[in-house]
Amino acid sequence: MSKFSNNTQAMLFGLGAVLLWSTVATAFSISLKYFSPTQLLLVANIVSLIFLTTLITLKGETKQLISFAKQSWKSSLFFGAINPFLYYLILLQAYNMLPAQEAQAINYTWAIMLSFMAVPILKQRLKSADYIAAAACYFGVLYISTRGQIASLEFSNVTGVAFALLSTIIWALYWLLNTKDKRPSLIGLTLNFAFALPLITIFAGVTGELNHWNNDGLWGAIYIGLFEMGLSFVLWNRALKLTTNASQVANLIFLSPLLSIIWLSQFAGEPILRSTLIGLACILVGLFIQNWAKRKKQ
Repeated sequence: MSKFSNNTQAMLFGLGAVLLWSTVATAFSISLKYFSPTQLLLVANIVSLIFLTTLITLKGETKQLISFAKQSWKSSLFFGAINPFLYYLILLQAYNMLPAQEAQAINYTWAIMLSFMAVPILKQRLKSADYIAAAACYFGVLYISTRGQIASLEFSNVTGVAFALLSTIIWALYWLLNTKDKRPSLIGLTLNFAFALPLITIFAGVTGELNHWNNDGLWGAIYIGLFEMGLSFVLWNRALKLTTNASQVANLIFLSPLLSIIWLSQFAGEPILRSTLIGLACILVGLFIQNWAKRKKQ
């Protein structure tokens, strides 16, 4: 890739990450037909941990990993309990209850949630664009969750929508707290997965989900662990390091939900709902307004 400029390489790495992320909803949808959310998370976590540990070994950073594991085990346990343990457990519950197209669309509102949660946590101030973006995004959520029947307020699945919204709160909280994390990003992520593994295993044991496995779900779980929780992070992190225009790379994320709906219809056999398209359009408009306001400020 040396013949390409750094910005071109950054865009290619970013596109690779976005392409992988766009397939995750389909992988969730297919895998949850065979695995429970807890079983899926357990297998995916193990696969991701193996991938990340192997990557660190190849980079010659094993001693650094062990050193940080000893020095910051409390932080690793804390962050691991939030993500991947709590975040993915709740997100997968949402995918288990809702059509994947609805769960993934609602999950994309985490950026709006991040802005509002940054007020008490990071003492940041909201702009008028944040309120407009939030109104557009949460109108989209309302439209999706009522399948377009906003006047009647008849929700398709209240619990599923609640789980999807709760996942945005947890994800936003994770990233806000992550701003104070002093560990190198790759090592920190690896330790999060390492310390989350016993938590997930204990939870699976307590809930009786270490028994009655359906091996048909194994390949989907491996795919999720390798690409959603592993390689996509490496590609995205590499893109942000190479680029001189982070917002340009960040804009690529808008492609993910659109591609995701195509994959869901083609590979998961999920019919595209008109309400999802309209609601997703509102969410993307809201995210665009927020992103545009930030770029204008910069």
